[in-house]
Amino acid sequence: MSFGKMNTPIYITGKKISTDNEGFKTIGHDVIVSVRAYREGRHGSERWANRAVFSDATELFRFRSIPHLTVTTEMQIHCDGRVFEIISVEDVKGRGMYVEVLAKEVKESG
Repeated sequence: MSFGKMNTPIYITGKKISTDNEGFKTIGHDVIVSVRAYREGRHGSERWANRAVFSDATELFRFRSIPHLTVTTEMQIHCDGRVFEIISVEDVKGRGMYVEVLAKEVKESG
């Protein structure tokens, strides 16, 4: 993967639970890391057809591995003002150089 294709800035965030002075808990998200990634939307290609198991996934993100950080399904990705819930995390070719994430967009209700 060349740097030319990794041109989309993304923010990987983790869940943060805070309690106010009255004891009510609120859930927020803290930015863990900001990276550049390759982003591919879901479309009718053969590659996406083979990912039928992840039918919820709407986006694919591929970025370089981040030392001392393990990306998990508990995290979220913020990109272009949209929030994506991580469904699957995979080490590309098992080399530890790139991480491939399948994610679905979080739609706000109401």
